[in-house]
Amino acid sequence: MTQAVLILIKPDGLKKSLTGNILTRLSETKLEIVAAKMVRVSQALAEEHYKQLKDKPFFPELIGYIRGELHDRKKVMALVYWGKDAIKKCRELAGATNPEEAESTSIRGSYGRITTSGVYENVIHVSSNESEAEREIKLWFQPEEIIVNLFSVKSEIEKECKKVTWA
Repeated sequence: MTQAVLILIKPDGLKKSLTGNILTRLSETKLEIVAAKMVRVSQALAEEHYKQLKDKPFFPELIGYIRGELHDRKKVMALVYWGKDAIKKCRELAGATNPEEAESTSIRGSYGRITTSGVYENVIHVSSNESEAEREIKLWFQPEEIIVNLFSVKSEIEKECKKVTWA
């Protein structure tokens, strides 16, 4: 089944210059990249992305982590991969969320760690299922930023919309 999946290369992956290594590993899936961008993660975006974990005691640290506050890299690389069994393929390649439980050949097993304060630095996020993938992709990308039509869209005319353009 053709699926889309959100991949985030997290701030620790960027700080360790692992982007090329991670993208090379992801290329093993033979999936297509249909969207990619660097994102400064706002507090609101981080909280909405991880809203299902809001009641967990580690939530504040998780928000600081994805916002780059722990690594002096206040950005993530957001990508949408698309193709047959995209979620399963990418999740298998990423490995277990806990880097210590991840297969040593997985991305998290190779590059992740747990800090002394207990934060999982697992370098990559992969959507867990189709409904989460759709929710997350719509959160991180606008329809015009994705080169294929993944989900239903509608056209709207906005009046008095401030737009920043190149000078």
